[in-house]
Amino acid sequence: MRKAFIKHVKGFPWLTNVTLYGCLFAGGDFVHQSFSRNEEMDWRHTRNVAVVAFSFHGNFNFFWMRVLERRFPGNSVRMVVRKLFLDQTTAAPLATSVFYTGVSFLEGKEDIFQDWREKFLNTYKTGLMFWPFMQFLNFSLVPLYMRTTFTGCCAFVWATFLCFSRQSGDGTATAALAWMFTPKQGTTTEPEAEKPGPKLDQTGPKLDTEGPKQDSPSPKEETRTPTVKQDDQA
Repeated sequence: MRKAFIKHVKGFPWLTNVTLYGCLFAGGDFVHQSFSRNEEMDWRHTRNVAVVAFSFHGNFNFFWMRVLERRFPGNSVRMVVRKLFLDQTTAAPLATSVFYTGVSFLEGKEDIFQDWREKFLNTYKTGLMFWPFMQFLNFSLVPLYMRTTFTGCCAFVWATFLCFSRQSGDGTATAALAWMFTPKQGTTTEPEAEKPGPKLDQTGPKLDTEGPKQDSPSPKEETRTPTVKQDDQA
């Protein structure tokens, strides 16, 4: 199966790489919405993300990888560093900008640059903690005909972050981590209901500190009045 896949990629490099990249990128939005546990899936947003991924990101990455390889051929450390530097200073900011403005355009927003102005810089900084390591592996170990597919696998994770940042985040990794590890609504555990049954008095036996009580007179003794005999007066 692996040989058949590689043969297909070599036979149809553009179609296979761009298709896989677009599907994986759109899958990132699906994962984001699944983790968000929304009441309903926003398939229109997933469609917009897929359109941007297929029309720009997949195609751009496919030809960009070939431009870099022709300009800096080989996988020596010197060539890899050059390709990596050019990729992160040119392709990365361009791809991030197209995502924010492209999805906003497809949604019909009046100001399609609003998300870009508010979140681009933070997103680019966060990308510098992820993409240089992924692309170093890509340029060093992955053959040219598979590089767009490898980038698509990495973009699956990155698209999940991008979709979160665009909808509810600010482009920082801190906000994404807080979203991941904060309990969502409806996931809080309720305390166990008290089981029915006799309640035990846990206060313990009460000590009698007042001492023995004296017997109180009965009611008959209280109402009885002594009778006194009167002596006859002499």
